[in-house]
Amino acid sequence: PERERSVKQLIGRVVDTITAWAKKQDYFATPDALQAFSDDLKHLLVHQKAAFNSPVWFNCGFEKAPQCSACFINSVDDTMDSILGLAKTEGMLFKYGSGTGSNLSAIRSSKELLAGGGTASGPVSFMKGFDAFAGVIKSGGKTRRAAKMVILNAEHPDIVEFINCKVEEEKKAWALIDQGYDGSFNGVAYSSVFFQNSNNSVRVTDEFMRAVLDDGVWQTKAVTNGDVVDTYKARDLMRSIAEGTWVCGDPGMQFDTTVNEWHTSPNTARINASNPCSEYMFLDDSACNLASINLMKFVKDDGEFDVDGFKAACRTLITAQEILVDNSSYPTKAIEKNSHAYRPLGLGYANLGALLMSRGLPYDSDTGRDYAGAITAVMTGEAYAQSARVARDHGGPFTGYAANREPFLRVMRKHRDAIKDINQKNVPADLYAGAKQSWDEAVELGEDFGYRNAQATVLAPTGTIGFMMDCDTTGVEPDIALVKYKKLVGGGMMKIVNQTVPMALKKLGYTQAQVADIIQFIDEQETIEGAPHL
Repeated sequence: PERERSVKQLIGRVVDTITAWAKKQDYFATPDALQAFSDDLKHLLVHQKAAFNSPVWFNCGFEKAPQCSACFINSVDDTMDSILGLAKTEGMLFKYGSGTGSNLSAIRSSKELLAGGGTASGPVSFMKGFDAFAGVIKSGGKTRRAAKMVILNAEHPDIVEFINCKVEEEKKAWALIDQGYDGSFNGVAYSSVFFQNSNNSVRVTDEFMRAVLDDGVWQTKAVTNGDVVDTYKARDLMRSIAEGTWVCGDPGMQFDTTVNEWHTSPNTARINASNPCSEYMFLDDSACNLASINLMKFVKDDGEFDVDGFKAACRTLITAQEILVDNSSYPTKAIEKNSHAYRPLGLGYANLGALLMSRGLPYDSDTGRDYAGAITAVMTGEAYAQSARVARDHGGPFTGYAANREPFLRVMRKHRDAIKDINQKNVPADLYAGAKQSWDEAVELGEDFGYRNAQATVLAPTGTIGFMMDCDTTGVEPDIALVKYKKLVGGGMMKIVNQTVPMALKKLGYTQAQVADIIQFIDEQETIEGAPHL
């Protein structure tokens, strides 16, 4: 097709494709309702109020069945065929710009024997091969790194090797840099060492965390027969995890017990893994389509949050994402089957840090947390309520719902009950009421009609699409600096200046003249430290 040269062409391609699918599958009762949906979606995208995940922008409208999901979870078994199959699946996902995660704990450890004699290689050894493929293919065949998550359970016999593997490679890279090799993002030093294309996470249970608190022991167990292999002090393992994170950012931690307590479909299978950034946690061999809402675009002229407009945006986006499910392609038959049977979606938001800043709220404060909790409750409640409406009006609940109805509704009620933990004194009345109403509707509609989607919301990092929406802050994170420089993988630097500071200063009571002085200082010094009037 001809190269696109405008935002109008880009958004037109995506929305017109989704609208055509909606018409073909009778998602809307009347042509007017379909047109209103299309207009609403274009409005949200054109005005940078929302954005789909990158694969939708890359692929939707170019192919009959495009790969539209950014996040995948892949299973692996303790066979060579399965291990090599995972490498192929990951490679195809990276090719189309998506990311993937896997829990490798099913692979027998390097301390166990093979059936035909000899000792197994262990998951960390195979990770080197997976990492090499990811480094060659990259993301979407471009210069951006592939997005990849590797998880190992704390009871796996190779857990110590896993915890330390990236730390050891980091030290090798430092040695190369000391010898004069290029230490940049795509430089020779880091491209010469392993594990640079993945995020690593240790999966721990409440039992492990209690052992850490009580200074107890922790035993690893053989994959093949469950026998105890090694015994450690739990605090020694925790110290190694913390030190690794301090040195190179890995490994992270995932809290298995909590994750599975909030699982909507536990009667199907447990949650073992996540996508690369850990926002999507669901069944093995599943995919999630993401979209994020730019919170700052819902701040009204008086500085207050447009709750009704935000809810409407949530409804429109959940509907659009639901339409994508049946019209997308998936890399394996297992993922395709689960995507159609469970239909998980990931609506989220960006710019929370800027929103709190605009209100003069410290990010690390009870008031900030309560406000963030209320915003998140509105989005999640409205998303599940809309999912229930779609189930009522189009197609019924997802295929796996009947088997999971009781635990699903239990989790929905847990969400609704959690609103009581938000301090009403710290939240505007209309925002708190909006959160309560959305969750009341989500539970009531779900009890009557079920839900179309086994999962509706996640909080993604929103890196690429955050730039697309001109967000000052990504996902749920605060700003790391008021003036930042982003090194571009194609070369060059981009200067990013936080645009929310004047609003924050005004909210905190500074005069117009004082604000002008402070902003001038930030422009010149690239920091607010030492600015006048503070």
